Amino acid sequence: MISRLTLSLMLFAGAIAGLQAQSVQDLVNAAGSGDTVRVPSGVWTGNVVLRTRIVLLGESGSTIRGGGEGSCVTVLADSCTVEGIAIERSGNALVHEDAGILLRSDANLVRNNRLFDILFGIYLYRSDGNVIEGNTIEGRQNLDEGERGSGVHIWDSQNNRLIGNTIRHARDGFYIQNASHTWIESNEVSDLRYGLHYMYADSNTFVGNRFHDNVAGAAVMYSHGIVMRRNEFMRNRGFTSYGILFQDCHGMTADSNLIVDNVVGMFFEASTMNRFRHNVIAQNDIALRMFQNAERNVFSENAFVDNIIPLSLVGRRTDTKWSENGRGNYWSDYDGYDLDGDGVGDVPLRIQNVFDYLEGQQPAFRLYLYSPASKALSAATKAFPILQLSAEMDDAPLMRINPWWNRVEHPIAATATSGRNSSTLAILLAAPAVGTIIIVTRRRRRA
Repeated sequence: MISRLTLSLMLFAGAIAGLQAQSVQDLVNAAGSGDTVRVPSGVWTGNVVLRTRIVLLGESGSTIRGGGEGSCVTVLADSCTVEGIAIERSGNALVHEDAGILLRSDANLVRNNRLFDILFGIYLYRSDGNVIEGNTIEGRQNLDEGERGSGVHIWDSQNNRLIGNTIRHARDGFYIQNASHTWIESNEVSDLRYGLHYMYADSNTFVGNRFHDNVAGAAVMYSHGIVMRRNEFMRNRGFTSYGILFQDCHGMTADSNLIVDNVVGMFFEASTMNRFRHNVIAQNDIALRMFQNAERNVFSENAFVDNIIPLSLVGRRTDTKWSENGRGNYWSDYDGYDLDGDGVGDVPLRIQNVFDYLEGQQPAFRLYLYSPASKALSAATKAFPILQLSAEMDDAPLMRINPWWNRVEHPIAATATSGRNSSTLAILLAAPAVGTIIIVTRRRRRA
């Protein structure tokens, strides 16, 4: 039997006495519980399975290259660590959960790995209490989106933490199904279908993440008690694209998020009793699209800025509350007045847009969506309110964006003294004396 020391030397030097270097799996098999197994620099071919509690630690330039079938690294023992390794070439079977790293155990740490040429990135299968941190995951661009796996896929797993990961070119960035109490923080997800996809996943929190240049920033479906704070949903464009889609979700809290430059900022169907405060919804084609069955939702102290259509309602009306405790929302096109100086407009705002009405009657009008004609129609409707387009009303519209934004920090925030033109959105975030502004560059719109 080859000793552990001999195996280490063989891996490190490449060959001893004319023998070929052994696989990482040989070194793992020789390790005892609690040992640290170092993967030296170089490419080591073959899948690895961890059946006992070990730390699998990569040295500079170390790569585990799977055999093109199954998962490259499978963790069956609890409390393992996989750290600092490049992992590539998993299998292609979605039904077999082929992944760069497959977790089938609890309380593991997966940190600072680089995963590419993989089907799923990191797959958690009935795996609780893990930390997935600082990994870079790149999906297979040669596959259609529907044939790819998710960057991080969680199924029937509870109490996991996903922090500081970067995910691109997967199917979904994070796919969370039948999983509760998942904490998702400070990740960046781009160039895929859904940045974040919840299915039957209750009591989850995501904070400070960036979802941009996807088909949809997030899809929250059939879930209760979701909390989302200080996230960014930007430039999610394409056919039927959304910043955030809410389908049959309830009791959710959305606070201090940026929803900017999407086809539809937020979409609601059969979603009830959700609360939206302190969010910026800006420069979207349609700020909100709601089905009539989206009931008892509350919007207060949000900022709706430079959206072409503020609200597209499918049905006659909703019972959405557009203000709470005498505080409504800021609307950049509000032209009312505030005689008593309390910061709340004295004239209610009817949330409607004639162009949306006309497009509903004649879909071909969408060709003129970005034209001066659409803006002229909106202005004419305010001056001559002949059509009764919507019963939705903000009874307490805010005159300015409130100072709470000075406490909200986002990666796209910048300090400036003034400025707004046709290519930038400048939103005043703080009190006038502070002069902090968020500046977002508007990308040319795609159909």
